[in-house]
Amino acid sequence: MLELGIKEIREQILAKKITSEQITAAYIEEIKKSKLNAVIEIFADALDRAKEMDKKIAAGFTGKLAGVPIIIKDNILVKGKKASAGSKMLENYVAEYTSTVAQKMLDAGAVLFARANMDEFAMGSGTETSYYGKTFNPFDSTRSPGGSSGGSASSVGGNLCAGAIGTDTGGSIRQPASYCGAVGMKPTYGRVSRYGVIAFASSLDQVGPITKTVEDNAILLEVLSGEDANDETCDKVLVPDYTEFLNKDIRGMKVGVVRSVEKMLSGLDSEPYYNQMKEFLKNNGAEIVPIEIENMELALPVYYIIAPAEAASNLARYDGVKYSYRSKEATNLEEIYKKSRSEGFGKEVKRRIMLGNYVLSSGYFDAYYNKARALQAKLRDDMLAAFNSCDVILMPTTKGEAFKIGEKANPIDAYKEDMFTVGANITGVPAISVPFAMGKNNLPVGMQFIAPHYEEGRLYRVADFVEKHKEGK
Repeated sequence: MLELGIKEIREQILAKKITSEQITAAYIEEIKKSKLNAVIEIFADALDRAKEMDKKIAAGFTGKLAGVPIIIKDNILVKGKKASAGSKMLENYVAEYTSTVAQKMLDAGAVLFARANMDEFAMGSGTETSYYGKTFNPFDSTRSPGGSSGGSASSVGGNLCAGAIGTDTGGSIRQPASYCGAVGMKPTYGRVSRYGVIAFASSLDQVGPITKTVEDNAILLEVLSGEDANDETCDKVLVPDYTEFLNKDIRGMKVGVVRSVEKMLSGLDSEPYYNQMKEFLKNNGAEIVPIEIENMELALPVYYIIAPAEAASNLARYDGVKYSYRSKEATNLEEIYKKSRSEGFGKEVKRRIMLGNYVLSSGYFDAYYNKARALQAKLRDDMLAAFNSCDVILMPTTKGEAFKIGEKANPIDAYKEDMFTVGANITGVPAISVPFAMGKNNLPVGMQFIAPHYEEGRLYRVADFVEKHKEGK
């Protein structure tokens, strides 16, 4: 029962084969036994919510997530619940309102029953920077689940929930999904509201689903998507029924492969699987189209200028004065600021705040930040131009299988984990990671597809085909 996904659980609940209370209780027991450290907290009223949903379902409620247990990342607000963003700084913060994405799921009948571990303030690629300790990969406890949504992905891969929600600023949904054998979608920037999501880098952050199947992902994204009066960056664009893009052929689809990306990929562990994917697509009627996106290899340094700059600005509010951690050693206002931030933030967050303040400082603003923004605009234009030649773009999600915990202690090594994912965030386009193969260490390897703005349907079409036919590759 625990291995079932969103669609199957909803169908069984509506068919009266199981109840929401039963499946929620089963997941709770599994979390209590688990050693993955994927979940920070099981909500005290989780079973009450499930019982309430069972009553509504008995009265005729048939919402798209009716009775389905979902885990949310620890930076997504639900009124009355703690949300710490994996940080000591917000350890005791209790949300005073509910995020739009959480409310949409509740309205659709979901049981939000736990919050997932994450890299502190979503800054990390391995869920090793969390105040609550490391999360482990469900396929191998010596390996990383990826980050920053590692708790969400590990929960899905480890059958601790039907599906989970993550956030993706530079790859934080797709990379852990790849490592944990799950499907992860980073939607178009503006497709999903960020209202009530604790910010890392506001122009890059996006909320998205991590699920067991492509169909589950399509169902969950439809629930999450749509305009929001509380978020001016959330666009008024029609939200389709994404399941209508499933069970389609890919014959005639044009799949772009980026020459510069293939050079970056040369010699990496994911290269043979990427080549297998190209062959798989070609054998099933897709046309492989070589394309060029100039300066694509610079997306990573652009990201690590823009993201820390926005983080430094967003995290300035946590000063020990209002709702964040306050040092007990402080004796005056200056010490409150200094000691609270020094004690409340972890090493990686402090590193990125310092980087951000550096690139925003008067002597370096033009040399770094403005140049990065100019190159970002160029990359966006070149990415969109590339879609004149193809329907979707194929890239690896990661450099290979999940790395060993502690292996990326050098921050530069950790940052390079995002080399194939940051491009979609920098340009605002949607991207999906779908499981494709088991690597040489018998660990999952995902492949990534990218589409133009608001064309998530194309991604579901090709990802669904891969999922259903990859065994014949």
